[in-house]
Amino acid sequence: MLYQSPQHWLEAPHKRVLFFGMSGLGKTHVSNMLRATGQWYHYSIDYRIGTRYMGEYISDNAKREAMKNPFLRDLLMSDSIYIGSNITFNNLSPVSTYLGKPGDAVKGGLPYAEYTRRQAQFREGEIAALYDTAHFADRAADLYGYPHFICDTGGSICEWVDPENPDDPLLQALSAQTLMVWIKGDDAHTEELIRRFDRAPKPMAYQPAFLDAQWQAYLSENGVAPDAVDPDDFIRYTYASALAHRQPRYEAMARNWGVTVTADEIAAATSQKGFDTLIAQAIERAPTIP
Repeated sequence: MLYQSPQHWLEAPHKRVLFFGMSGLGKTHVSNMLRATGQWYHYSIDYRIGTRYMGEYISDNAKREAMKNPFLRDLLMSDSIYIGSNITFNNLSPVSTYLGKPGDAVKGGLPYAEYTRRQAQFREGEIAALYDTAHFADRAADLYGYPHFICDTGGSICEWVDPENPDDPLLQALSAQTLMVWIKGDDAHTEELIRRFDRAPKPMAYQPAFLDAQWQAYLSENGVAPDAVDPDDFIRYTYASALAHRQPRYEAMARNWGVTVTADEIAAATSQKGFDTLIAQAIERAPTIP
């Protein structure tokens, strides 16, 4: 690990952490709290994906819709209007909207082939954004003078790595630059995440093999054609399975590459001092990692 002992962490003049885990358990909340101290640079993976790696896809998709309207088409073709996404740390909906949901076009669904094409674009963008972590960590210190650095990852980070492989290139690169911190939820958190998702289902990125298996199972169990699938029903169907699919992958990432804190512990860490103490405790109770 980047910090070999609690004391090493507490005394480090430059702290670098990477948060991972399911969305909704406090990654962005604690990142915002630390950023507000003025001592921490907040690198959001989802923001980087939306602005650097998928920005053109997102704006082109909006332009494609605008071109269907004669009034907007004329303005766009004459460079009289500008169409782009307004992505912020607290509003990443342009990314999820572009990812979309598969199924019935009347209900806002995408053909499955287009849906998986966008999934692949996101996967490539997320991996690239994760590899950018070292650059932004150095940039935060060299350019802006921030002593500390946060990498705030998306829930799908576990889909693109093999946490049991000590030679996994992405995990090697990330653990060399940051202390990887899993924010772990309990059964009550999982149930609340599912309830929250049921109320407002939103697109997510999935490992291709997992997604294909879910798609085929849904079609078979419901006896529907691909173009008749209710998009929201499918992603609700997939979400609970995704939580179960990701949990052991997160656990292996923490066991082999980092430390674990609970969502309740993160929620209780309301100051930089409290956060520093919590991470020192997590390092103390972690197994020895080369």
